[in-house]
Amino acid sequence: MDKSPSKTALRQRLLQERMELPDRVSRVDNLQRVMRIWLVGRSDTVIGAYWPIKGEFDPLPALHRWKEDGELLDQPQRRRIGLPVVDKVHRTLRFHAWYPGCPMEEDAYRIPKPRDTEVIVPTLLFVPCLGYGAGGYRLGYGGGFYDRTLAELQPRPFTVGLGFTNGFVADLEPEPHDLPLDAILNDNGVAWQRTGGAAPGPRY
Repeated sequence: MDKSPSKTALRQRLLQERMELPDRVSRVDNLQRVMRIWLVGRSDTVIGAYWPIKGEFDPLPALHRWKEDGELLDQPQRRRIGLPVVDKVHRTLRFHAWYPGCPMEEDAYRIPKPRDTEVIVPTLLFVPCLGYGAGGYRLGYGGGFYDRTLAELQPRPFTVGLGFTNGFVADLEPEPHDLPLDAILNDNGVAWQRTGGAAPGPRY
């Protein structure tokens, strides 16, 4: 967890910029397209994502389309989407199955989560980026939930950050506990992907 004054100020600035994006609709449309094309090269059938808050990009429409495409392909294993549920004791995340119309309830942070659906283990995990920098490092809200979760998940899922181009921070300094993502997508395309990572995404 990093609550240093400099990181706090950076988070506040990036959050305000994201909430006030004048061209949000076009940026969202572009990133939805980037996600859909990038997913074409993946063999995953269980993907974890998030419920968008504070102006975050919403990945669920693209993932619902990915799920429907899998049904049209008549794959032997159906595609599934998971949303995070906070484990209050260990301050980590579990992923519960989600689908449009799924019963939802608010968690302790007033974020909607699936109600009484089964726990699933994603092989691919989309995470929101408030900011991001070189080397795949992500700036979140400072709670450390994703870092603790990724440190415990076995096998570790392929992790992909989602954010807008204005979230890039050229001089972002990772903390010792920060784990780099495997790829980052923004509304311009693939902003970064680990060399040798599975199924390299297209560049735009």
